[in-house]
Amino acid sequence: MKIFDNKTILVTGGTGSMGRTFVRRVLTGEMGTPKKIIVMSRDEGKQHYMRLSYLHKQVSTDEVVYNNFKNLLEFRIGDVRDYADVCSSVKNADFVINAAALKQVPTCEYFPEQAIMTNCLGAYNIVRAIREHGYPVHTVMGISTDKACKPINAMGMSKAMQERVFISANISAPKTRFMCVRYGNVLASRGSVVPLFHDQIKSGGPVTITDERMSRFLLSLDVAVDTVFNALLHGSAGEIFVPRAPSSLMTDVAKALVGDRKIEIKVTGIRPGEKLHEIMISDEEAPYAVAKGEYFAIRSMLPELNGGDIDITKSILKKEFSSADTLLDYAGTVALLKRHKLMVDDNASFGDDELIR
Repeated sequence: MKIFDNKTILVTGGTGSMGRTFVRRVLTGEMGTPKKIIVMSRDEGKQHYMRLSYLHKQVSTDEVVYNNFKNLLEFRIGDVRDYADVCSSVKNADFVINAAALKQVPTCEYFPEQAIMTNCLGAYNIVRAIREHGYPVHTVMGISTDKACKPINAMGMSKAMQERVFISANISAPKTRFMCVRYGNVLASRGSVVPLFHDQIKSGGPVTITDERMSRFLLSLDVAVDTVFNALLHGSAGEIFVPRAPSSLMTDVAKALVGDRKIEIKVTGIRPGEKLHEIMISDEEAPYAVAKGEYFAIRSMLPELNGGDIDITKSILKKEFSSADTLLDYAGTVALLKRHKLMVDDNASFGDDELIR
């Protein structure tokens, strides 16, 4: 029996890039055949088109739209900021994947209170619903980001607090397993660097790099989902799963995508709240990191959750895990982009759906 067999899975923020890829993968049955997948988000338009894209080939439009609660894939309009909305969706769920987020760094810098409400209060509402009502949720998985590690911007700070909200919930709501995954730049997700470079190339340039030394972890949406699946299968309460992803210099990514085109690559200067390198495990977290297959798992610093048996002399990491540590060369970067079908085709259209694989 697989972990999702006959289970109800709630995906908050399920119409986003990661949420849609997660749903697509769950529907393949690789983790088992679920009883129900609930997509909860605020955007009725995205829900409508996601509903049609999955169900339109099976039944007529009216049957798709008006049988929402009978379908395997169910859509709910709701907001993680609203406790009542969260309760109505969480109460029947076996697994909760919290992909709802404000994730754009500049947006969160200008509106940090909004980042707090979605990224922190949203997580708290999930925990509160389970704790106060005793909902029998098996696992809650928080989707975090490298920016939560040693955060220097409002988005990262709010995500770091989200991690702590979920991890500490294992003590106050011990019948549910609360965990997180943390990963870096997802190739082709909305707002990430590769779609930006594609748009700049289509417009004739320039392609903008903020600093020639800048490096980033690079992983696909499917690798991000693989991380979630592995955490669900092998993770313990309070752990943060981190993929051992490759990384590249942003100059190499830009050069690979530009190719032989006569397009300028322009250095514009580092932006507010931006790091030269992504860090997925800090120096302070390194003693708590253990190897789990192709992933690191950061054990909780709370003694109630790690059993008080952390031996820092046996840590597999002696320093922070940074994108500067695992740099691909230029040829490796080209190969990675080709493998994920992200090289620019002069005749291609790079809409969001084409980029999400």
